Parts: sequence; structure tokens; C-alpha cells
Amino acid sequence: MTVHKPASASTMCHHGALRHSIAAVAARTQEDTMRRQSRRHFLGSSAAVGGVGLLAACAPGSDSGASDGGGSGPAASDVETDPAAMGEITLKVWDQEVRGAQNDAIESLVDAFEKAYPNITVDRVKQSFDDLQQQSGLALSGNDVPDVLQVNNARGDMGEFVKAGQLTDLTGYAEAYGWEDRFPTSVLSKARYSADGVTFGEGPLWGLPQTGEVCGIYYSAKKLKALGAKPPTTWDEVYALVEAAQEAGELPIKLGNLEQWPALHLFGPLQADFVTAETIVPLAMGNAGADWTSEENLAALTRLADWASSGALGDSPNGLAYDTAWAEYTEGSGVLLIGGSWLGPDMGAVMGEDLRFMAPPAGVDGTIATTGGTGLPFAIPAKAANADAAAAYIDHLTSDTAMELIAEAGGMPVLRTAELAPASGVNKDIYEAFDAVSNDGELLPYLDYATPTFADTAGAALQQVIGGESEPAAAAEELQTDYGDFTAEG
Repeated sequence: MTVHKPASASTMCHHGALRHSIAAVAARTQEDTMRRQSRRHFLGSSAAVGGVGLLAACAPGSDSGASDGGGSGPAASDVETDPAAMGEITLKVWDQEVRGAQNDAIESLVDAFEKAYPNITVDRVKQSFDDLQQQSGLALSGNDVPDVLQVNNARGDMGEFVKAGQLTDLTGYAEAYGWEDRFPTSVLSKARYSADGVTFGEGPLWGLPQTGEVCGIYYSAKKLKALGAKPPTTWDEVYALVEAAQEAGELPIKLGNLEQWPALHLFGPLQADFVTAETIVPLAMGNAGADWTSEENLAALTRLADWASSGALGDSPNGLAYDTAWAEYTEGSGVLLIGGSWLGPDMGAVMGEDLRFMAPPAGVDGTIATTGGTGLPFAIPAKAANADAAAAYIDHLTSDTAMELIAEAGGMPVLRTAELAPASGVNKDIYEAFDAVSNDGELLPYLDYATPTFADTAGAALQQVIGGESEPAAAAEELQTDYGDFTAEG
């Protein structure tokens, strides 16, 4: 998860209310891990080297202070993938999976890993997102680092750590474990940076996520039926539905934008109807080559302004808090709510089968494209003492049956999502939407990834457009100034 929500990636994703039996899946996870990780990838002459000696020899990070960034990582041929051959190890793990169901899932996975490999003890330290973010920077700049660390993948965190040479390049591990084959390209791109930290979304892999997120369209099935409407299949049908709702005296789109950032989750999906994914990606990842003042971006901002001025977003969306807005939606205020998948469990608990979710219709380039992302990726610090064991643990956390465990515990796994979807309910819709977008469409980056200051810039600019305090063209200039100044720095 990334900082696309206010200062904390963990504050809005509520999965704690959905708990299921974990023991059975934990057993399957253990069996799966032993089966998959027993194979070795000693592809070169290093096959004869003992596990502990090889681990020490291959531990990345010897040049972690290099000015060109990017902690070195081993080649696939030098990776030991059998934890049983690594000797007695205490694996230090820092994560922020502190909430009920998420914590339960991690604990079960840890238990299965330790049972499969009694030679490895997992010393897990869990802490809030904010605490982890503070501690990570301090730890990575010193010598006492964890072996596995969840890292926010935005530029201000993972990007800076890569630039400083404080994370391990996982390219060799990805080849050894087949991560490139298991994970969709659009998912892995959220944890890729060039070795110098300049280019986001391309280059070496620096982390691997467990869970997914997607922004889409929530709708009330009852309200659509009352309007004589069906779920929209094109953006033109979305616009027609908004007009029909207004004519019927209904609030078309519920939005609480007091905190400014919620508008990004509405505008991001909308933007894809006007701007190609190929253009949105560099804009959102802060890579040079695009322009916020383009005719297409101006058209998207104008549509947002028109919705606001017509009352389609409510009388005063900028004065309504995010949590208040979605709570009011569950009580019948609004036909649509365009927002993130993390809202589904809480809203569904109130609305039941009336609450539905869909990925936005195909964008201007003919494919489904919408804002989304992943949970915080699990990374390996460049100075980690047990890098091979850390990679084996990360592989275990993202194994097929680990995805099953996450789903049964109430989270949304980043892999096998449609397959593991519930039989009914809004989470079924959400899982299937994420699967369709991440595998067949384009999971667009959160817009506030772009620069260290873009969350504030974009939040304020969109709030002003919604409030009628700024014209779309002026907002586009503000966005371009922040993005342009940052990309010009190289």
C-alpha cells in the first residue's frame, strides 16, 4: 500500500471485520512452501557451496553507500532457495500489518514458515504505518537493519532508499523464484525504480507485495433499478446515469473531499476516459515526457469542474469529511461513489447485496485503466545479514496458498484474485475488478506518486476546481509546475 491516502497507507483499509478460519489454509501454506522452496536454483558452479557460506558470500549491500544508488543483489545462479540449507538463522522482519485479519494472516504464515524450516526463527516486529515509516529511514542509514522490511513504494520512501543504495536489487531473486512469471507487469511496476532512483516504474525490482487495491465505481443496485438504469458499460453511460440521477432528484456521486486527497481517487479513474494510460503513467510516476496542460488533461479537469458546478457531487463536497461521506452513502445518500476497494467491507456490512462495485469502463485507449496499487512491498535492506533467507520468506508470503490465506482472512490478495473471490457480495465484485484491471488492463499509479509534494499540490488544485475557486486551465498549470520542476531535476 502506498501513501495515496492521507499520510498513512493503512488508515482506510478495513479488513478486520472479516475473519475466517486460518488453520486449514496455514497447513496448506506450509505444504506448498515446502514443495515449492525445496527446489534449488544453483545454476552455476556455486551449487557445491554450503548454504551458510554462500549466504554470507552473496549477502547484498557491500556497495550500499555508492553514490549512483541501488544496493547490489546476487545473480540468480548464486541464490540459495532452500531455507533448510541455510543453517541456524534468526530472521528479523519489520512490517505494518497490525490490524486484525491482516495480522492473523501474517502470523499464520510465519508459523507455517517456522514449522517448515525449524532452523529459521522469525523475529517479527509489527508497528503502525507511521511508526514504520519513521523507523525505516533511521534503521537503513545505520548498520542494524532488519532482513525484511515493508517499504512504502512512493518516491519519498522507496525511491529515496534506492537512490541512497539502501535496498537490495531483487532481480536475481525474481529470476530464481519465478516472480516475473507469477506477477502481472503492472503490479511489479509499482516496485521498480532505476538504480539511481530517477525513473519510477521501470528498472530493477525492489520489493514484492502481498495485497492489491483498485479504485472503481460503487453503486446502489436498488437506486439503479429505480432509475431504470443498468450498470454503465461505457463512460458515456456513466455521464448519462449522472444526468438521470440529477433529474430524478438523487445525488449522483457521493464525495467527501474535506481532506483533499479523496478527489484524486475520483479524478484518477475519470482521467482515463480522456488521457491514454501511456500518458498517465509518467505523469503519475513523476517520469519526464508528459504534460498536465495537454488538451486531454484539460478536458478531464473540465469534466470534473462541470460535475461539481452542476451539483452532481453534492452541495458542498469540499466541506464533507471522507469517513462521513461513505457512511452517509450507506444510509442512502448518493447513487454512485467512486473510490477505493478498501471501502467495500465496511460499506457492504451495512448495505449487503445492495452495494455493488465495478471497474470503470474502458478508457480512451480502449482498455480498462484505473487508479490502483498494491500493499506495501516487502523489501530486503542492502545491509541485511540474511538476504537469501529474507527472499525465501518473501516468496513464502506471496506464494499461491498465501494468497488463499489472505483471501480467507478478509484481505484482497494481489494474485489469483478472481479465482479466490467470495461467492457473492461486494468483495466478489472488487476481487474480479482488480483481477481484470491488473491482468488485462492497466493498473494506473496513484497520482500523488509523482513528486514528493504532489499529494499537496494535486489535492489543493482539485479541491479548488471542485469548489469553483480555480479554472481547469489554472489547475493544470499548477500540476504541471510541480511535475515539470521535479522531472527537470533529473
